[in-house]
Amino acid sequence: MKQTPPLSPSTFNGSSTYIATADLKLAVNAALTLQRPLLIKGEPGTGKTMLAEEVASALKMPLLQWHIKSTTKAQQGLYEYDAVSRLRDSQLGDAKVNDIRNYIIKGVLWQAFEAEEPTVLLIDEIDKADIEFPNDLLREIDRMEFYVYETRELIRAKHRPLVIITSNNEKELPDAFLRRCFFHYIAFPDAATMRSIVAVHHPNLQADLLAAALQSFYQIRSLPGLKKKPSTSELIDWLKLLLADGVSPAALYQSEENVLIPPLHGALLKNEQDLQLFERLVLMNRNHR
Repeated sequence: MKQTPPLSPSTFNGSSTYIATADLKLAVNAALTLQRPLLIKGEPGTGKTMLAEEVASALKMPLLQWHIKSTTKAQQGLYEYDAVSRLRDSQLGDAKVNDIRNYIIKGVLWQAFEAEEPTVLLIDEIDKADIEFPNDLLREIDRMEFYVYETRELIRAKHRPLVIITSNNEKELPDAFLRRCFFHYIAFPDAATMRSIVAVHHPNLQADLLAAALQSFYQIRSLPGLKKKPSTSELIDWLKLLLADGVSPAALYQSEENVLIPPLHGALLKNEQDLQLFERLVLMNRNHR
């Protein structure tokens, strides 16, 4: 069997716009070295999708994105045959019906396989699809080839893409699929890492405002029973709103004796159950003072 050319030996070292931990950089480079898909898991909002964009930019590789929905089928990543359009054109006497290739719609895997240079291929939120979806892609991702039955062609990858797969852990992935991937879990950033992330987006943020905002943010995240914990991206949005409204650090300052509902909390708490839970905590705190 014809061998697929390996990935270029570039190394990912992070970027000025994406704070990557040492473990995450190691995971990306391990996937490059092993020529295996990189499976990234973590809470929503921890930068999984953005990672693929930053890796592509840093390694100067084109990025192809496949955002998965609950109705997505694995075949769509390879190609689709538009039989309806061909039938309609035949009824209209269109000459292009004589070439079935005119009705083959190339999917993102096909585009990655035929690219003239190595690409980064993002398969985003794979856990949204049917449980059989990952297994249906095993052969194609493993062997870097697939067969087009309508045209009787074998499509082989000119260059092996770097496949980055994200999952929010909504459902378990098959063991056979996991064996073929290099896995990394993006842990939620600690306060020090979060400061570095915030600095990328708000480089001139007042130190005491950031300190008060982070204290309030992590206090909300630590609340037991929270249905949806606020994410990194929501913190960034919240800080933007605080700056726009000129909110002072004093309005955010909290202590064990003084728990506040933060201003513009709608950027952090996204459902009524969590908001009511937090309001009860504040009320209980006030009643015990």
